[in-house]
Amino acid sequence: MFAKDRTVAGIDVGTHAVKVVVARLEERTLPQIIGAGSAETRGMREGYAANGAAVARSVRAALAEAEQMAGLPVRRAYLAIGGIGLDELRSRGEVITSRADSEISPIDIEKALADSEERVAERVLNRRILHTVPLSYAVDGEKVLGRPHGMKGTKLEVETLFATCLEQHLTDLIGAMEQAGVVVDDVIASPFAASFVTLTKAQRRAGCALVNIGAETLSIAVFENHLPVSLKVFPVGSSHITNDIALGLKISLEEAEKIKRGGSGAAQYSKRKLDEIISARLSDMFQTIDAHLRKIKRDGLLPAGVICIGGGSHIVGIEELARAALRLPSRRALFEHALGGKARDAVWAVAYGLCLWGGHSGAEEDSGIRTARRAGNSLLQWVKQFLP
Repeated sequence: MFAKDRTVAGIDVGTHAVKVVVARLEERTLPQIIGAGSAETRGMREGYAANGAAVARSVRAALAEAEQMAGLPVRRAYLAIGGIGLDELRSRGEVITSRADSEISPIDIEKALADSEERVAERVLNRRILHTVPLSYAVDGEKVLGRPHGMKGTKLEVETLFATCLEQHLTDLIGAMEQAGVVVDDVIASPFAASFVTLTKAQRRAGCALVNIGAETLSIAVFENHLPVSLKVFPVGSSHITNDIALGLKISLEEAEKIKRGGSGAAQYSKRKLDEIISARLSDMFQTIDAHLRKIKRDGLLPAGVICIGGGSHIVGIEELARAALRLPSRRALFEHALGGKARDAVWAVAYGLCLWGGHSGAEEDSGIRTARRAGNSLLQWVKQFLP
């Protein structure tokens, strides 16, 4: 259920643009977008805040536009974090059940998850755990189909996926929000926030990959049986396509960007050469994704295929290239929550997904993604000790 009669805001700080969505929460319906604002991002590099003051100015500009449309101020928000600092860790934990009758309790489940986190402690130096995702449980060596709570056994085991980010990136980004006058209620990994909007339950159940082609980063989140089973970010994005066009056609970056977006200037150049330049870079990106899918043993094995989002997903022919390179069904994500032509496509998915997360009290149970606040880590309190 959604909280009654209140609003929630989501802020997506990308390398190219800051996007803010303000939504009104209503019972028994999805949050209704009442305001949206965007501004060119300054101070970001490959998804992290290189210049906090510049980022704060960009956030304030996007906020002002969203506030004007919504007709109310935004003082608190849910924040997405992406960029090359995002990564995944896997671990296993186990615990001997505590009750005399051997019935597994919520305390046993928490202890097993805590044990899996302790086992990766040395691998998370300079990193913070954003989300804890219990992938599977086993009781006395037998895999559990569903929740182990209430079952009986001597030993409970859990396989866990941890979504992590670099401590410095997290601190700097939240610091920029503070400079912009925004209190951060929670932090969510960008690919997970986008998935709440762009993926259906059927896709998450069958198995799919959500691919976000940003300006300077390429992220992939893989879902199966309703759960995220992998998260990875690579330092390449649509700006690299712009650079390739500029070099290949010997033109300025500004003109190359217009051509990439389908501007009228493209008619002056050989379509064949332009297609070759764009296809070569996109093929490299999808080969990188295919290599990751092979690593996690999901290559060619995701029935719901690849769903593409981000500014780079609008390049003509991208679905065909993805289909050929990954040997999977491919399509661009749809976004059906438009507001007056403003929030009109899936580039707004992350910001709106944050509103869904912030407004839905059962979001963690539905998605299987536990935030640090429920995994026993006081993430925001930890960050605030470093802020001025």
